Amino acid sequence: MYQDPLKNGVLAVQTIRNNIMASTLLATVAITLSSLISVFVTSSSDSSNTTSEIFYGNKSRILSSIKYFSILLCFLVAFICNVQSIRYYAHVSFLITLPSSVDNVESVEYVARNLNRGSYSWSLGLRAFYLSFPLLLWIFGPIPFFLCCCIMSCVLYFLDTTTSFTRQLHRRSFKEETLKTGYLE
Repeated sequence: MYQDPLKNGVLAVQTIRNNIMASTLLATVAITLSSLISVFVTSSSDSSNTTSEIFYGNKSRILSSIKYFSILLCFLVAFICNVQSIRYYAHVSFLITLPSSVDNVESVEYVARNLNRGSYSWSLGLRAFYLSFPLLLWIFGPIPFFLCCCIMSCVLYFLDTTTSFTRQLHRRSFKEETLKTGYLE
């Protein structure tokens, strides 16, 4: 972007804007789901006996409260991480439009560092959403929770690693795309 700002400036700002919009959507979904869970928990509990049941027993209500609290905590972490990514992306969108020379390595590194922090915060927020799926199924019992954990582990392994197996799958799909469109490698 810094090598040819007139040509690539709009592309960089639009890309950052799209990342801000995605983070805003995820933050809105996270806080909405947190609100819905808190309303559901407070409306379904009997306020007269909750403190006595916590101190004297009723393990099913305590376990249910732990389940809902863990889901609520997961969505709140997703909200905070997505708000942080919005903060970093907005800061980068201002910095990237400032005139700077390519020789000024410190400013380029500063912009890159803030962009990486925004991406990392977005990734953590997305991970919190991924973690919420098994926690949500935990409400229905330990077997759906365990199955979802196994499936989520396989999916995240496939998304996060670049083993030879996943590299071949990506290459194969890329080659099929280039053959269909007619572009040469």
